[in-house]
Amino acid sequence: MATSKLARYQEMRDFGQTAEPSGRDAKVVTSERLRFVIQKHAATRLHFDLRLEHEGVFRSWAVTRGPSLDPADKRLAVEVEDHPLDYGDFEGTIPKGQYGGGTVQLWDRGYWAPEPGMEDVDKALKKGELKFVMEGGRLHGSWVLVRLRDDAKSKRHNWLLIKHRDEGAVEGEGGALAAEDRSIASDRTMAQIAAGEGKPAPPFMTASKTAADAVWQSHQNANSTAAASPKMTKTAARPAKAPKAKTVATLPDFVEPQLCKSLEKPPQGPGWAHEIKFDGYRMQLRTQGGEAALKTRKGLDWSAKFKAIVKAGAGLPDSIIDGEVVALDHTGAPDFAALQAAISAGKTDDLIFFVFDLLFVDGEDLRALPLSERKARLKALLAMPPANVRYVDHFLTAGDAVLQSACRMDLEGIISKRIDAPYRSGRSDTWAKSKCRQGHEVVIGGWTTTGDAFRSLIAGVYREGHLAHVGRIGTGFGRGKVDSLMPKLKALETDKSPFSGKGAPKKAAGVHWVKPELVAEIEYAGFTGDGSIRQAAFKGLRADKPAQEVEAEIPAPAESADLAEPAPKAVVSKTVSPRGSSVVMGVTISSAEKPLWPDAHDGKPVTKLDLARYYETVADVILPHIKGRPCSIIRMPDGIAGGETFFQRHASRGSSALFTEVEVSGDHKPYLQIDRPEALVAAAQIGAVELHPWNCEPFKPEVPGRLVFDLDPAPDVDFDSVIEAAREVRDRLEVLGLVSFCKTTGGKGLHVVTPLKAGKVDWPTAKAFARDVCKAMALDAPDKFLITMAKKDRGGRIFLDYLRNDRMSTAVAPFSPRGRPGAPVSLPVTWSQVKKGLDPAKYTIRTVPGLLKKLTAWEEYCDSERPLAPAIKRLGKV
Repeated sequence: MATSKLARYQEMRDFGQTAEPSGRDAKVVTSERLRFVIQKHAATRLHFDLRLEHEGVFRSWAVTRGPSLDPADKRLAVEVEDHPLDYGDFEGTIPKGQYGGGTVQLWDRGYWAPEPGMEDVDKALKKGELKFVMEGGRLHGSWVLVRLRDDAKSKRHNWLLIKHRDEGAVEGEGGALAAEDRSIASDRTMAQIAAGEGKPAPPFMTASKTAADAVWQSHQNANSTAAASPKMTKTAARPAKAPKAKTVATLPDFVEPQLCKSLEKPPQGPGWAHEIKFDGYRMQLRTQGGEAALKTRKGLDWSAKFKAIVKAGAGLPDSIIDGEVVALDHTGAPDFAALQAAISAGKTDDLIFFVFDLLFVDGEDLRALPLSERKARLKALLAMPPANVRYVDHFLTAGDAVLQSACRMDLEGIISKRIDAPYRSGRSDTWAKSKCRQGHEVVIGGWTTTGDAFRSLIAGVYREGHLAHVGRIGTGFGRGKVDSLMPKLKALETDKSPFSGKGAPKKAAGVHWVKPELVAEIEYAGFTGDGSIRQAAFKGLRADKPAQEVEAEIPAPAESADLAEPAPKAVVSKTVSPRGSSVVMGVTISSAEKPLWPDAHDGKPVTKLDLARYYETVADVILPHIKGRPCSIIRMPDGIAGGETFFQRHASRGSSALFTEVEVSGDHKPYLQIDRPEALVAAAQIGAVELHPWNCEPFKPEVPGRLVFDLDPAPDVDFDSVIEAAREVRDRLEVLGLVSFCKTTGGKGLHVVTPLKAGKVDWPTAKAFARDVCKAMALDAPDKFLITMAKKDRGGRIFLDYLRNDRMSTAVAPFSPRGRPGAPVSLPVTWSQVKKGLDPAKYTIRTVPGLLKKLTAWEEYCDSERPLAPAIKRLGKV
């Protein structure tokens, strides 16, 4: 029966030329479950061949663009001749000139079953609709094949392959899964198969029944529709043969590292180990015969850069260890900028090598062993480790809880790994990364200047072979970073733009092109609809990745992690936003249209959603002034016109995990801290209309970081007098050697702010200095100024409020809204703007976002820090 079905297949091939099986002498093992295979086939055109076992042959369809997990995608599937069952083990190259000439990869395989009511497969196919379920290494859940109306001239039947909406579906996936280029059987890429490299695929159709079932049972998803099918559950799971380490005579010089898929959130379900994600350089330590070397993820020898770690590694047994070189900040958290500085200065003795995988040790290749065993061997190896080599432990609890904890500690994110998976070089479904804040590598294609001053970097990523423009990076540059960066940029300066394609920037005044050789690490808030980065901040240069490999990396939905889960997975509930809610930066804003400021100037109320979007827009400019500092918030959840007002400084039960909680000496309750853009949006969700941070050094609450002089006029004082007072404060501070900046308060006053360089001056001393400056002004002009709060004495004068400069005192943050009519904002202004005609009421939640691109105020703030001690001495002499 099967032989006659294969007549067409056999007529089309010369089996003296092609290695494809003929099907005449197959030793295919029967199975109590129906099998399927999907082969990636680079013939005249790249396509995917779907093959479903039925009555002794594979019914086959050529799916032009490969299967898509998005139910909205309808993929053309052209019905082709039946194939022999032993074709399910074929992986190789069909010679050019033969039918279907090209490379064939076993892209997925597993078991399938018709859905209830479709048990008569022939009848369903004749009718033109077959609903079925698949459980493989990559594909899961329910699908349907629907036949299109045949063209009378066509000799073949065209069908559509469509994913049903279930737990295996991924909305908007767009066929990203089809881009994966690793054989499910041999782990080889298409290029490796074409070159004849690597080992062939282990058999699936012609293996022993016991082995085949055992291999499959390690991949079966017990909670899926397919698993519930009677045809797919008759055979009980048999334990797979435990993998063993291989004996090797010598260590390889280098092993291509395993890489991660990027996910929006950690994978769910059992069987995942979650590790902290380090913000450093991925390295491989190779030790043999008492000599060690450190190599980058591309195999470059960087031993000379990290001599202390290499020296420590030389004392280890012969081994290859996977890890990451990291610099730690004062809190013990990874600091990429500090790592860059250490390498640049050649001062790397304090760097730490965090190790998380053991690939070879004492003549054994451990890569086939499960991660749990490799890590156990690594931990034992490091029972008495060098001080600069540290073992990375993992957590087996829920990944989302681990990620929240990592975010609260201001870490970059976590890595989730299948605890039972082998080590596989290249990108793999068994390792996934989830980030607290999004990071990306970009290629630098140019920079911009305003006059002679550096302004921003012009960034790109490679798409389809050309450098595509993705936007500009305008923040994250201190003076030291710019001084280090400029010589590298000028050395690569060129007259020709490296960008091409749609949206490529054009030459203009202040634009300088460079050869696309430098790779920058950035943080960003996401991609716009046209593929540009939003709110990008510079972190540092990377020398461990070639520019040509920098491509756009967009995190996949978390459900994608389930595609690789060999163990039973938990049902993942889809998040549905409640009616009337919206999502901003992943944070659900409930009652999104609730008016918080019903009296905005344009006649439209400013809603809770407007506040969330405002915080998202100004995140880059507001975070440098609040990050790392305890922050009090003023909440008006029912708006400024009614309801209660809450002043909140402590974290409370049920506070968003996006907030950082910090311990402060002298208070047993943790304080709130806002350290990331998403936390700003979380503040909007609870109606936080004002942000009031401490004035300390970031992450150092006991150290004064700035002084704030609050000029608060009596009701009968005109604003021009406040302007004159602000300029006088500026002039007095300048005489004392301090640089000052001005901002509106969102009310009738102004703030004069001077940034301080961290020193030994404590809070009482800083407060006393601010008081003495204000006292001198009041003594010189008692008819204009006073430093007491008594209302009876305020008439016609300006209260010089120096009390903002105590340890636990706060001041409204730059760019913070105010809970006052009109939705005003406390906006930084230049001193040239602080003159007659300045109108603070113009700066609102509605207007400030449009000013950000042109805003030049406070650009030199971070470079204007001055020590307070010399100013105190000068004040004593004035």
